[in-house]
Amino acid sequence: MALIVQKYGGTSVGDLDRIRNVARRCVAARKAGHDVVVVVSAMSGETNRLLKLTNELSSKPNQREQDVVVSTGEQVTVGLLALAIQEQKGKARSFLGHQVRILTDSAFANARIKSIDDKKLRESLKAGEIGVVAGFQGIDEEGNITTLGRGGSDTTAVALAAALKADACEIYTDVDGVYTTDPNLCARARKLDRISYEEMLELASLGAKVLQIRSVEFAMKYKVPLWVKSSFSNDPGTLVCEEDASMENVVVSGIALARDEARVVVRAVPDKPGVAARIFAPLADAGVVVDVIVQTPSHDGATDVAFTVGKLDIDKAREVMSKAKKAIGFKSLEVESGIAKVSVVGVGMRNHAGVASKMFQVLAKEGVNIRVISTSEIKITCLIDEKYSELAVRSLHDAFELEKA
Repeated sequence: MALIVQKYGGTSVGDLDRIRNVARRCVAARKAGHDVVVVVSAMSGETNRLLKLTNELSSKPNQREQDVVVSTGEQVTVGLLALAIQEQKGKARSFLGHQVRILTDSAFANARIKSIDDKKLRESLKAGEIGVVAGFQGIDEEGNITTLGRGGSDTTAVALAAALKADACEIYTDVDGVYTTDPNLCARARKLDRISYEEMLELASLGAKVLQIRSVEFAMKYKVPLWVKSSFSNDPGTLVCEEDASMENVVVSGIALARDEARVVVRAVPDKPGVAARIFAPLADAGVVVDVIVQTPSHDGATDVAFTVGKLDIDKAREVMSKAKKAIGFKSLEVESGIAKVSVVGVGMRNHAGVASKMFQVLAKEGVNIRVISTSEIKITCLIDEKYSELAVRSLHDAFELEKA
């Protein structure tokens, strides 16, 4: 008998038939002798619909009130799923974020979990019930409803698994696991049986949408065994777990692609202490997420600083830099869209040479020009023109023979 936390995303609970299917899975796990806590997202498209309503009413919605509105999507789903479980002769009780008491900070729309009071959930499990918890939401010290940002239900599930000391956390989506790359880009992509937390964290940060980054961070910190499975099949899925020696025998585990990037170049910045802070502090204050950063010597005691931002942050980044031009003292600003990031990821790169050389040779052979190179211990990222992104992914996948188990 195990304690299992299951999470079902929007597509898995997209209509009543799918909610019934989730209920069958939950009841089957309970009949197998397991304690079950299930976390659900809003029904597919519901969060976007609610956000649209708030934006139609206000050009700049108050985020506290917006959280009140968008959190209702999960409230509907937990109630429906609890009813569906009861219809299948199971015992279930629904919980909203404040009823479990998932305590967060007050960063509305992107709150972070501070603590979880698992007392009511444990009482529910002791009574033989399946605890059905609303994902994506919590409550701050003042009693305000908060939401955890896009994909926040993954974080809710992993955090609950950590608090309950669950034996496993199963994330159910519309895909049956983690692949070596996006199967829509490369037909030879292969599903992985397991992947390390570090590799999954890198892939998630680079654009792989299977798991939310913060959920992987939680799982790694609290050593929660994390399974990625499909709610539409019985495939065993992919286990995200701690690295072991055998994982280092595989040099590259996956290829990640992030489209819709923009490259910002701040030209002729004075090369002296404190200038980098004057560039990136106002960007951080404006909520602009910066990724790859490269600094190169210019001339006459100046330097060029290049960085990438997401497509949605282009205008904001340009505006922030223009306002800070005098304080920073740069000469000119260049903003270029149509950029993509292609990355190879693998813990085996720590102990194997030649990965970077092979990657660059493959891209050169295909005529793909590399704009910027960034590396970490288990990752190599190249900025390239977006029009070559799919070619780059397929070529690298073939070169590193990722279709082979």
